[in-house]
Formats: sequence, structure tokens, C-alpha cells
Amino acid sequence: MTNDSVHEGVNDGGRDTAPAAQSKRKDARRNKETLLDAAAAVFVTSGVEAPVRDIAARAGVGLGTIYRHFPTRADLVIAVYRHQVDACAEAGPALLATAPTPHAALRQWVDLFVDFLVTKHGLAAALQTDNAGFETLHAYFLDRLLPVCTQLLDAATASGEICSDLSAYQLMRGVGNLCIGADSDARYDARRMVELLVAGLRQPR
Repeated sequence: MTNDSVHEGVNDGGRDTAPAAQSKRKDARRNKETLLDAAAAVFVTSGVEAPVRDIAARAGVGLGTIYRHFPTRADLVIAVYRHQVDACAEAGPALLATAPTPHAALRQWVDLFVDFLVTKHGLAAALQTDNAGFETLHAYFLDRLLPVCTQLLDAATASGEICSDLSAYQLMRGVGNLCIGADSDARYDARRMVELLVAGLRQPR
């Protein structure tokens, strides 16, 4: 009887502890994602050299919390880069399911892609001489985003909205080239140029 009671206590404790541990892990993951979202937003407006205190203020946390997760700026920039790649990849199918047309989904996705590119252009400087690290991230970027962009282009073509032999790689490369230098020239509106590029894919009606 005593042994049964002991075993029951252990089992009960295991059942009580497991959900608590799971909840703690979910909270930690959610807090980290909040930090990455805040950092991405600050990087888009102020560049990857933005003060960490600005990111902390936007996320509503202390500086220590950021440094605990990301000891160096390079760690933070790389994490934001991967976070944005994942967000872009996940957004494609969601936009196709909710946007009024495939072309509208493509246009909205390209807007997200442009936000991401602002951060990407500062990545090389943040990594400094770590070419291998940069190449690994670039491969991750292509593996995750090329299939999504292809899916969006194929859907817009199938709907008759666009008629183009433009590949996903060509489109992404073109958008990327239009964004180069946008942060250093106030007279140049990269978003406007990207809008014209995406609008130019449409079939005349």
C-alpha cells in the first residue's frame, strides 16, 4: 500500500511537472519570437546597427534579456535573418489562401520580401569575415524561399493574371537589385520601383 502511494505520488508529480515545463518552453519561445519581431522592425527602419536599447524598448524588455538570448550583434542579426526567412516562407501559402487573387498574394508577399531584404543587406557587415556563415545562410534563404515564390508565380500564371517565363530566382534577384542602396539615398524609392516591377507582370486586359 505504501509503495502504491509512493508510485502514485511520483506519477502525479510527473503529470503536474510536464505541462508546467511545456508551458515554460512555449513562453520562452514566444518571448524570443517577440524579440526577433521587434529587432526585425527596428532593423527595417534604422538598419542593423540600430541601438539595442531601441529593440529592447520596442519589445518591452530589458537589455539583459536581449543579451542573454543574443550575446553579440551578429548573433542577433543572424537570428533575425532566419526568423524573417521562415516568416516569408510561411506567409506564401497563407496569402494564397486569403488574398483576393494570386497576383495580389504575390504582391503582398513581395512587400514582405522587401522588408526582409533591408535586413539582409546588413548581414555581411554584421558577420564581418565569416564568409562560411554567410554562405550557409544564403543557402537556407534559397532553399526556403525559392519554392514559395515559384508557387506564387505558378498560381498567378494559372489564373491568367500574368503571362511570363520569369523564374522565381529572376524575380527575387530583380527585387533584390532594386533594393540595393535604398537605405543610403533618400531620393530613391525602392518600394515604388518594386511595385512597378510586380505590376508589370500583369496581363493586359
